[in-house]
Amino acid sequence: MQEFIATYLDYVRHFFMSIFDPAQRIYVLYLASSIVFAFGVYLVARRRKEVEAGSFLRFLFPKSVWGHPSAWLDVRYFFFHKLIGHFLLFGVLAAAMAYVFKWITGTHMTQIPATVQGSVGLGVVLIYMFVSILVSDLIGYTVHYLQHKVPILWEFHKVHHSAEVMHPLSNYREHPIDNLFYLFAIGVGYGVVTGVTFNLLGVLPNNITIIGVPVLLFLFNIFAYNLRHSHIWLRWPGNWSKVLPSPAHHHVHHSCHPDHCDKNFAFMFPMWDVIFGTYIMPEDNRDVKFGVLGMKSMEMDSVWKLYGMPFAKVGRRLKRGLERKRPKTPAE
Repeated sequence: MQEFIATYLDYVRHFFMSIFDPAQRIYVLYLASSIVFAFGVYLVARRRKEVEAGSFLRFLFPKSVWGHPSAWLDVRYFFFHKLIGHFLLFGVLAAAMAYVFKWITGTHMTQIPATVQGSVGLGVVLIYMFVSILVSDLIGYTVHYLQHKVPILWEFHKVHHSAEVMHPLSNYREHPIDNLFYLFAIGVGYGVVTGVTFNLLGVLPNNITIIGVPVLLFLFNIFAYNLRHSHIWLRWPGNWSKVLPSPAHHHVHHSCHPDHCDKNFAFMFPMWDVIFGTYIMPEDNRDVKFGVLGMKSMEMDSVWKLYGMPFAKVGRRLKRGLERKRPKTPAE
């Protein structure tokens, strides 16, 4: 019990230092870079007279967002979910990856040198890096697609889409079951990639990193990642939006406009949406409205409802399914 308490207290300490951890989305540098991009959007909008005269600070923190109950629910949920629900999932990614790696190689990951050696050169490192991120992103796309298309999974994923306004902490409005499904799938994918690589090379190449973060993930985070969950529309010009992930790409995914529903599932590479026919990118955000089509605000307006409502709805779905399959008695 003492060991559990010590582990949890260490987790809490790391949580409150998240803003200084490059592995976290709300790392201070990623937040600062998003503010720089937001300032660019602000200047362009001012020049085009698309925003009313006012300070950049009011543009960054508008009353339409921070006066909305949904925004403050996200703040409360962030602390509750991270300090309680998310801790219960601690280690799922690592455990799934380690299990699959051992299944493929017959060797536990702690028993091998995770370093580049001798004949394993920069070219192999780059190939390993791109293959790893492509595989994980394709798995992420597939999981995300299933979360929208499988009714039971959608009840849990709906929590994330229930935000009616968005800011960076809205990113963490996720149900633990959603997290569990995603982390397990990504862990299995990484386990396959690392296992096959180890069997072929005998070692695991090091990733190229910036401040301890894999370089592609660092670039993804620093190019306005925190505007993906915000009110600020930033769309890369022309066909670049089909190649590079923009905040606008994810805004459309969160939109409840009928034309936008079940579109833009990709996380890092919009090409998956282009390939599988789920890509859409309007020229502006006039039709973008966050939320779930047909959902009333009161359905998920508290932390407890965000956690509990999906279980209740899944229970009702399963009950209806069992009732349909149950053979009728002669009396019925």
